[in-house]
Amino acid sequence: MSADEVDPDELGESVERPMVRLFTEYGGDHLHWFAIGLATSMAARFLSLVPPLVLGVALDAVFYSKRAYTLPLLPDAWIPTTRMDQFWFSAEIMGVSMVLAAVCNFARSSSLNLFSHRVKHEVRTATYQWMQRLDMTFFDDHKTGELMSILNNDANRLELFLDNMMGSAIQLLVLIIGIGYLLFTINPQLALVTLSIIPVAALFTWWFMKRVEAFYADVRSSVGDLNTRLENNLGGIEVIKTSGTESFEDERVRSASYEYFKRDWQALRMNFVYRPGMQLLTSVAFAATFVVGGLWFLTDPPLGFSGTLYVGQLVTFLLFTQRMVEPLTQMSEVVDRYEDAKASTKRIFGLLSISPDITSSPGAVELDSIRGRVEYDHVDFAYEDGQEVLSDVTFTADPGETVGLVGPTGAGKSTICKLLPRLYDVTGGEIRVDGHDVRDVTVESLREHIGYVGQDTFLFDGTVRENIAYGAFDATDDEIEAAAKAAEAHEFVTNLPDGYDTRVGERGVKLSGGQRQRISIARTILADPELLVLDEATSAVDTETEMLIQRSLDRLTEDRTTFIIAHRLSTVKGADTILSIEDGRIVERGTHERLLDGDGLYADLWRVQAGEIDALSDEFVAEATRRASASRTSQGSNQ
Repeated sequence: MSADEVDPDELGESVERPMVRLFTEYGGDHLHWFAIGLATSMAARFLSLVPPLVLGVALDAVFYSKRAYTLPLLPDAWIPTTRMDQFWFSAEIMGVSMVLAAVCNFARSSSLNLFSHRVKHEVRTATYQWMQRLDMTFFDDHKTGELMSILNNDANRLELFLDNMMGSAIQLLVLIIGIGYLLFTINPQLALVTLSIIPVAALFTWWFMKRVEAFYADVRSSVGDLNTRLENNLGGIEVIKTSGTESFEDERVRSASYEYFKRDWQALRMNFVYRPGMQLLTSVAFAATFVVGGLWFLTDPPLGFSGTLYVGQLVTFLLFTQRMVEPLTQMSEVVDRYEDAKASTKRIFGLLSISPDITSSPGAVELDSIRGRVEYDHVDFAYEDGQEVLSDVTFTADPGETVGLVGPTGAGKSTICKLLPRLYDVTGGEIRVDGHDVRDVTVESLREHIGYVGQDTFLFDGTVRENIAYGAFDATDDEIEAAAKAAEAHEFVTNLPDGYDTRVGERGVKLSGGQRQRISIARTILADPELLVLDEATSAVDTETEMLIQRSLDRLTEDRTTFIIAHRLSTVKGADTILSIEDGRIVERGTHERLLDGDGLYADLWRVQAGEIDALSDEFVAEATRRASASRTSQGSNQ
């Protein structure tokens, strides 16, 4: 499904059998660990039933001599004949079973933990890999905090369930089956009384799961909203501080957190009903066993029962009933975690069901070395909602030429250049590189030949060296330094505390805007692309730094096809062709001198930057007023 049609939460609701898919698609290579965990869980629970069973038999056979010493599944030939030997035999069985149960529990915890962490790793990496290949429209429409919630919170909840609760659920099932078998072996009539709570508990659990499922979908959604709010505020902490809006943001975070609290509390309230309910059922079973068994032992068989009930048998029944109390009450947490994990799994598979629109078409060719001729042929572009951004954009850039794009904010300049590496796809017309429609070559090979320096310079949290070499990971130190020198960055880098090994911080926060920009340019120089896009590459720097960057850009643009988007028209003054863009259309084209002589949009923009406000045309001022009004209206509608 297209990346901009629906969101992961909506798609997740249509996912069938999410937990089964989780096991089959991501647990398949690690099922041997799950099998070990399953087997040892069963063994540990069975072994935990041995001591109370042996104790009951020993009471009747060894201490009171009321009946023969027999144990289920154990041949009579293995049982000693004297009372003292039977006593020590009982002690040995109980001791060995306890030690083996501890060993099995260790193996269960280790194997299920390994399985759950492996699955979490597989899910997280697969989800990230898929997300990274979705279209830019997906990231335009979805909040970072929501996506981080899927990658982190939802993946972690899968691990919590697979690790702890899956083992608990298995052990509970084994416990009920094992206790049921042993109780029916000892006394089938009294077993009916003790185990009468099982079908009631099953119906109660089914009711709880139906009620709580919807709540957890809401909880997962509210976590994404809260993460988005926190991520935005931490990213914009400088704006918050300089604006003095801490109190305002406190309230917005408080509101998002309270929304999460409300939804989580709804789910927890159901848990508060379920857990005491299960405790009440097991208490009723214990009391019924005690009353019926006690009357049977003290008087005659009640309720039409027949036969003899020994004290050891009654003790075993009571001990087994007590053994069911804790696991049955834990069922609330098992179900709780299961529904939580199922909601998370639905969100993950919802995201994985979103398909990118921009992919390499069948039969797409590899774009090898290129000359650099770029043609825009009657290109149109509109967003999915029908909002037209570009209309009939046509121009050609010959190899080695520089094309400047100027115009008012929102005119479509950046969109024109983002269509070249297929960050978005045209909705009409064609873009060709060396005669190849960009949709007919592989996306990877197309982008290998394009260097993009954006106005929002992004550096990764690492060293200066790592950031320059990003994308050219095998570059030598000499090549990295040469690129930095060409970008006018070497001098300031060597003055940093650790030189090229200085960590730049998250998003390069430890560097100035001009320093980040020059690191970005050095990265592009090192990549040595045949096509170059400079989107406001000097927008974040002062005049002196702009001069230094412009020198590096002049060297960078030599002998390669270059597109320069600029508000500062001085950066495109020497371009071979300058395109004036307005409302998504090319309204002028030519050299700097020709456009000034034309006295149109470009000339007015030049006058603005020269401070010649009084010389502006009335038409330009009217259009600027209209655009400013439209921008304010758009911002208001989005708030």
